[in-house]
Amino acid sequence: MKRADRLYRLMTRLKDGHVHRAEDLARETGVSLRTIYRDMEVLAASGVPVEGARGEGYSARAAITLPPLNLTEGELEALHLGLAAVGASGMEDMAAAARALSAKIEAVLPEDTGMAAERFGFATYPFAEAAEGFRHMPAIRRAIRARQKLRLTLSGEEAERTVRPLHVDYWGRVWTCIGWDETAGDFASFRIDRVAALRPLPGLFVDEPGKRLSDYRARSGD
Repeated sequence: MKRADRLYRLMTRLKDGHVHRAEDLARETGVSLRTIYRDMEVLAASGVPVEGARGEGYSARAAITLPPLNLTEGELEALHLGLAAVGASGMEDMAAAARALSAKIEAVLPEDTGMAAERFGFATYPFAEAAEGFRHMPAIRRAIRARQKLRLTLSGEEAERTVRPLHVDYWGRVWTCIGWDETAGDFASFRIDRVAALRPLPGLFVDEPGKRLSDYRARSGD
């Protein structure tokens, strides 16, 4: 059972008005007792009104529950941007709500997709800095899909780089791009808001051993 499915099942189970022993929940979901304890902590941290403790059993107070939703990558990115903007709005009540919603979404992101390793939260960087990179996002995303090389310059650097863009990551208000830097002959991860100039090159690239996203993740242990 996927983690997201298990958490949703546990949340639904807890809201039936009864107290459930962790041992019973572990048996029903086919996981260890320790995993159930961790799941209870995740649910509580993400805003589910969990009551109880180890050895006593768990239940949850009634709360608004949305049905399961299937989101595209673009829809998930839209949520990222919206929550980051609200979080930096200065309206404390709405910012707190945005942080709580962010935690809930992060808690149920699938473990078996690339998004699992990405943070759906808030970083310390000002939101205005991330906004600087929005103008380059369409070109980078198109280049990733088309496997098109990019020539770019980062703020504070005079030399241009030729990069094979491979993946875009979002870290709470900061967008980064992972790619193979042909100029340096190695992988590079750079903040998109630090891109001063960018233009697509006519040359396309194909996957080569040692230069793929899977190679980068293997090297970094992801």
